[in-house]
Amino acid sequence: MATQSDMTAEIIPTAVIADEHAAAVVAAIPAAAVGDRKPFTGRSTGNRDRRGPGGPGGSRGPRRGGNDRERSEFAQKLIGIRRVARVMAGGRRFNFSVAIVIGDKKGRVGVGMGKAADTQLAIEKATRDAKRSMITLELTKNRSIKHNVEAKYCASVIGIRPSPGRGLVAGSSVRTVLELAGVSDVTAKLLSRSKNSVNNARAAIDALRQVAISK
Repeated sequence: MATQSDMTAEIIPTAVIADEHAAAVVAAIPAAAVGDRKPFTGRSTGNRDRRGPGGPGGSRGPRRGGNDRERSEFAQKLIGIRRVARVMAGGRRFNFSVAIVIGDKKGRVGVGMGKAADTQLAIEKATRDAKRSMITLELTKNRSIKHNVEAKYCASVIGIRPSPGRGLVAGSSVRTVLELAGVSDVTAKLLSRSKNSVNNARAAIDALRQVAISK
């Protein structure tokens, strides 16, 4: 008959059996299936591996527009935009009329107009028209004009005269034309009561043609 001490020696703790069973299961798994796995950090990295050249460590491709599109050599400024309507058989059709001044601030300037159903298309048409009618001025060393000039366009009458040391003194759209042309040290004055900015700009162009380089 087994004594109480012998029965105690034969009892194996349950924790020891569980540890031995777990060790046997781990030993049965092939080493290739385990591999060198990284510990789970709670953040998925699956999408990073499928990223293209724009991902971490890669170079981004060229953006649309941006540096690929060459910047225009001319500065431009709108002097008038209005909506016009034309009566058709089915009703009124609306378009946009745009007047724009462009120049390189080095003696070249032009005024153009464009009309289209979209404002952006009207601006493009006005820009092309201004480029076709550009003039090149013969300026002095101080970027002024040689003598007084005066011109009339419709109801607008403009007078421009050199004024050394005073800078550019002008108003309305005439100032826009002179700024984009790069003219300085002149004084421009509206000799009429016309408030039409487009006619004033065209009158300024006609006045500057008297000091323009003939083609």
